Amino acid sequence: MKFPILAYGHPNLRKVAKDITPDYPDLQQLIDDMFEAMYESNGVGLAAPQIDQSIRLFVIDAEPFAELDESMTETQKAQLKGQKVFINAQILEESGKEWAFTEGCLSIPGINEDVTRQEKIKIKYLDRDFNEHIEEIDGLLARVIQHEYDHLDGILFTDHLSSFKKRLLKRKLENISKGKVNVDYRMKFPKNNNK
Repeated sequence: MKFPILAYGHPNLRKVAKDITPDYPDLQQLIDDMFEAMYESNGVGLAAPQIDQSIRLFVIDAEPFAELDESMTETQKAQLKGQKVFINAQILEESGKEWAFTEGCLSIPGINEDVTRQEKIKIKYLDRDFNEHIEEIDGLLARVIQHEYDHLDGILFTDHLSSFKKRLLKRKLENISKGKVNVDYRMKFPKNNNK
């Protein structure tokens, strides 16, 4: 894997990412490398800030979720399948009822918690060829997009947890930031604690 995943506590995970233009250096290779890093670490999404690139780019392949929920429509299952690239994305609207789902994050290994998000989004973004799209998306794909989109604004899924839950997780989070975590992919830890 070319890029290590930044671990919880790394200050660059908290930066607000910047928009990019079509002439961004080696963009297509970066996108391919991000998919490679995502697959090698068994993720369904990866945002550029997680590989220390502070740009508004994330990739998704949420196909593993397609068989997760029996109540999903065929349209929702189809939405989850295949590689998707989001450049300079803007969530224009979030709507629908709030629902909880257990989320995890490659930057926060070993921690999975219920996060409440709205069920529908309207999003404007550019694909890998810089074609503009405006789409309304719901269900699990909307959730994966919301999670990755948060990374572009320096937000982690743990920020959505109650202060009580954060206190319960404090030691685990500190251990991740110190590199005291077992993962089967490369990570980059804060304070030069590289593993």
